[in-house]
Amino acid sequence: MADNARAKRLADLIREVVAQKLQRGIKDPRLGSHVTITDTRVTGDLREATVFYTVYGDDEERAAASAGLESAKGILRSEVGKAAGVKFTPTLTFVMDALPDTARNIEDLLDKARQSDEKVREASAGAAYAGEADPYRKPDEDEDEAGAGAAGADETDDTAK
Repeated sequence: MADNARAKRLADLIREVVAQKLQRGIKDPRLGSHVTITDTRVTGDLREATVFYTVYGDDEERAAASAGLESAKGILRSEVGKAAGVKFTPTLTFVMDALPDTARNIEDLLDKARQSDEKVREASAGAAYAGEADPYRKPDEDEDEAGAGAAGADETDDTAK
């Protein structure tokens, strides 16, 4: 079992080698400059590597890039093997990175929340309190009421005698 630092170094190397080979070495038109390698993860035994990528474009270009990466998998693995110099070259699995779609979804939700906040701010611009401005009792008011109540209780006790 390899340590995590070695797996991290190998993952970084795989990411660099695959990105460079996609940019300069592979002539597949489906893998143009719109494919970006975002992350790479290697299992603890260094046997399998998952390469995350994004594609700038529509769904058709994403599907074409996915097919292009699958067809170039052998070439990319051999380049990783040459650069890594390990006993067993990890198998490569390409996965579309969901990070850009998730970020876009979060931005849309934040925009909706901002619009909702703006509507509430506009509605409350001329509003006034339903009751008093400060509905809480102050300590001074509590002492005055308690002192008056205690004095009244003493008077009723004196008259009962």
